Amino acid sequence: MKLDHETYMRRAIALARVQHGRTGKNPAVGCVIVGPDGKILSEGATGDEGRPHAEQLALSGMKGKPAIGAVAYVTLEPCRERSTGEDACSRRLIDAGVAKVFVSVMDLHPQGTGGKGALEDAGVPVETGLLESEAAALYEDFFASLD
Repeated sequence: MKLDHETYMRRAIALARVQHGRTGKNPAVGCVIVGPDGKILSEGATGDEGRPHAEQLALSGMKGKPAIGAVAYVTLEPCRERSTGEDACSRRLIDAGVAKVFVSVMDLHPQGTGGKGALEDAGVPVETGLLESEAAALYEDFFASLD
């Protein structure tokens, strides 16, 4: 079955928009996990005040089921490192068995950037820039705060 990547990423962007302005210093991120059959298995958006992260919520919505063969659509590059010491979102996606990740916007934050590389190092292909122009406005203030 051919997945409609734009439809799933638009859903992730919609989830992030709902949380925009409610996530404290963290950016509002949306994540949609889709099975090989095209069915949405789970989804999540960054929690109020910035925790939990979107990928963490989406994976917890799987209720322990593996995401083997699934595709994750994430509006911002999954983090490489967490300030809390918890597993990074990139590590969580790897451990869950996700087969591929689509990212709309690459992260410029020092702890976020590098998640793509971590996924690829683990053998998970990552495609970037999907609907970037639609998601970019969600991260303008966050990126400006990094200066």
